[in-house]
Amino acid sequence: MRALSSLVSRHPWSVLLVWVLIVALCAPLAARAPGALSANPGELQNTESARVTRLLRERFGEKDNNTALLVTHSVPPLTTPAGQAAYDRFADGLDDIEGVSRVVRADAGGAVPTTDERGERALTLVQIPVDEGASETVARLRAYAARVNSPALRIQVTGGQAIADDFTLYAEEDTKRSEFAALPLTALVLLIVFGALVATGLPLIVGLLSITVAMAGVWGLTRVTEVSTFAQSIITMLGLGAGIDYALLMVNRFREELARDHDSRAAAARTMLSAGRSVAFSGLTVAIAMAALILPPIAFVRSMGLGGVLVVLLTVVASLTALPALLALLGERVNSPRIIRFPWGQSPAASQAWTAFARRVTARPVLAVVLSTAFLLVLALPALNMRTGYAGAWGLTPGVESRDALADVRDLGAGGLLSQFEVVLDLQGQRYGPAEREAFRDTVQTLREVPGVRAVISPFLQPEDLGGAAGASSGLQSLGAVTALNQRSFSRDRELLRVTVIPEQYLRADQIEPFEARLREALDAARFPYLMGGAPIGERDFSHAITGAMPVAVITVFVGTFLLLMVAFRSLLIPLKSIIMNALTVGAAYGVVTMVVQNGVMAGLLGIPNDVGVLDSSLPLLLFAVMFGLSMDYEIFLLSRVQEEHLRGASNDEAVVLAVGRTARIITSAAVIMFIVFSAFTVGRVVASKSIGLGLATAVLLDATLVRLVLVPAFLKLAGRWNWWLPGWLDRRLPHVHIEH
Repeated sequence: MRALSSLVSRHPWSVLLVWVLIVALCAPLAARAPGALSANPGELQNTESARVTRLLRERFGEKDNNTALLVTHSVPPLTTPAGQAAYDRFADGLDDIEGVSRVVRADAGGAVPTTDERGERALTLVQIPVDEGASETVARLRAYAARVNSPALRIQVTGGQAIADDFTLYAEEDTKRSEFAALPLTALVLLIVFGALVATGLPLIVGLLSITVAMAGVWGLTRVTEVSTFAQSIITMLGLGAGIDYALLMVNRFREELARDHDSRAAAARTMLSAGRSVAFSGLTVAIAMAALILPPIAFVRSMGLGGVLVVLLTVVASLTALPALLALLGERVNSPRIIRFPWGQSPAASQAWTAFARRVTARPVLAVVLSTAFLLVLALPALNMRTGYAGAWGLTPGVESRDALADVRDLGAGGLLSQFEVVLDLQGQRYGPAEREAFRDTVQTLREVPGVRAVISPFLQPEDLGGAAGASSGLQSLGAVTALNQRSFSRDRELLRVTVIPEQYLRADQIEPFEARLREALDAARFPYLMGGAPIGERDFSHAITGAMPVAVITVFVGTFLLLMVAFRSLLIPLKSIIMNALTVGAAYGVVTMVVQNGVMAGLLGIPNDVGVLDSSLPLLLFAVMFGLSMDYEIFLLSRVQEEHLRGASNDEAVVLAVGRTARIITSAAVIMFIVFSAFTVGRVVASKSIGLGLATAVLLDATLVRLVLVPAFLKLAGRWNWWLPGWLDRRLPHVHIEH
């Protein structure tokens, strides 16, 4: 750190020139990054659903199994000649759209109805490419729908690809809107804290530098792997939040150091050796927490972890290079122009009010610990019933086309078309013949009788199944399409059989496993070994892969954090206490998010629909990583001051009181800013982004008030001299690290 501080303070213009060149190179790439992000949850390679997908592609020649659903609202209805003519003109034009391979027109008959009784709403199914070209084809369908929309015929587009495209679009828009909303409010808080315009701008510069370079890095990641659209939200949240946190600490310490001798370059060097060490250490703990997202075997989630680690490390680098270089050049001008004079908020000295507050807390430590812990546990209780999964279109707010159209599909009774189960029966090396025919027919009939099944697509079609067949990926429209039906039902070597099961409704994530269990019970009674796949099973496998990685990720973060804090504070109790209290904060935030998003309590106040029913499967791990990491910022700010006062000779109790008095202003100011940044993300169209914002805002609010200013000081008072206990043999073996602020 001494070498870096010397370099930056002696050559500030060179340091800033390097940053200008880096940003100039990265800005164009950062601008391209949002368009390259994806809302596709990804796929796993060795799961049952992935094996089914490969078998359908390799053994059945299945290439055409991506369906777009077009809902038409007709006035006059299709039951009239004029309404039918308008619909026919619209449907005829679909065949000419590039990427469309098959069009299945609305049909009132069949097990899966595609028109309502009055003919006012109708469902048209369009087969589009599976991977490459799917998004472009949906865009062309939407452009065509916009051209032919009229008072007589209104068209909306939904389906798996349309939903994913809307997620990407609105996640990007939500992030931009949140940035524009948060920045002015953040600047206002900084202006109150610093009182000077120049000092106010410096933390914002650090945040923008780290975000720009990190987004360019994310664009580079999109060249080699699929990157989550939520990576942009994480980068913005961490870049602004942590960047402003660290800059607030650095600028505040620089102003203190500058007042000593008015030598700006020497003050910048001393700032790096004190606050800079705290920033480096805090950033390392956040990076370790974000690295937990790299553990699940899913590229989609790993990309968020890589983005988080990248932006945190860049924020630390910017805080330790660009910021002190600016401070060294600005000198006294960092305090100008003076806009607001608010002595209590801007005083760098210990706040008498906060010191008095700390004395009241430590006077009754048992009461403070018991009441604070009980309150956090009560908030965490709803998390015990947390349900996770892929929310699909219900993870968007009403008013988004794909969600509204899917609601119409559900009302038509055709929602099951987006929740089809694919079953592959194995003849175990035998070719299909007359002996297997009856057993196959019996298996299909058993599946028809499962509660909740709308239709079963197989060679043994019944007249009422024709609508279901039309809705399936084969696009059958008549009994004359027997050849197409046989192609989809039998593998080329006739050793595998395929059955498609269509539920009565679109299955929400928490409804998939009960329905799957009923299907498996029926299939277990059949004579054929089988594999089960389809979109619902893929979503379930994806969710289980993430939740299955959670214990390893949590343990890894706990161990890494414990070791870092043990080295920094030379204690066994303090790192253990820090982990437990941060876990309480995370649990309380989990409980609030579960109560609002899943259970719908006060969801309307945040614009969250009350029918989401589940949390996105990546949210628990994502929230844990971000919340745990950021909570450690405040922990290190407070504990480093406690340790500093203790090493100066203050008693344990007095060190705790003095530390709270000297850090509470910094912690509360930083928390207000973080709260603003995170709260801005609760306003948008993507429920997952709103959930992230809600969880992080809740965690920051609780951590910077109840935990850091009440629970931690009370616990430190009760622990007394045990706070700094470390076995002699371990003390001799640990490296010595000094952190201050």
